[in-house]
Amino acid sequence: MTTDVTANETPKVSPFDAPASPVDYIVSVTPEAVAKLIELRDEEPEKDRLGLRIEVVSSPGEDFRYDLSFDVVTQAAFADEVRTTDGIKTIVAANSIDLLQGSILDYTAAQGLIIRNPNKPLAASVEGLVRNDELSANIETVLAGEVNPALASHGGFVTFMGHDTEGTAYLTMGGGCHGCSMSRMTMLEGVQTTLLEKVPGVLKVRDLTDHTSGDNPYYT
Repeated sequence: MTTDVTANETPKVSPFDAPASPVDYIVSVTPEAVAKLIELRDEEPEKDRLGLRIEVVSSPGEDFRYDLSFDVVTQAAFADEVRTTDGIKTIVAANSIDLLQGSILDYTAAQGLIIRNPNKPLAASVEGLVRNDELSANIETVLAGEVNPALASHGGFVTFMGHDTEGTAYLTMGGGCHGCSMSRMTMLEGVQTTLLEKVPGVLKVRDLTDHTSGDNPYYT
């Protein structure tokens, strides 16, 4: 079907036909990643039907872990985001959209496919923890002023998640502390000792970090 449009007429375009601008993309894909994905996709038997499915598979309290796999585009769920970048389709799983907002999928020869994610992982949760009282404020002050500056030299940090009514402070570890074989010793001998000495009311420290999610993902 052909539509004639004169010089003085503005064609009516359905918003569903308009291409998405870069700011509309949950995950932007660099040209280097596009080239690599096309290379990998073209090795698949149903290449013309496939898109790259991206999903966050880590649990709260863990650093981000992702599942990247080729999937049939027409099987994407209604709430998934499907976009096309220079011939490669991406499918962002609905349950990962908020966690991936503003991310960049890149490729380098040294690292392979990598997601640069500006968001923070969901925090681990324990029912009934308190975070907004005087004890919490005192814990945060010591962590910010003494503990984290000391851990920063090793590329690590701890985050306060809350405390219970029995004097246990709950923390997670990140950076160089996460996945490190020395992280438990760091927590028990360093962080716990400091908090017990500096913050009246803290009797114990519990680490909520899942250190099994990788062998120190920050250092080799």
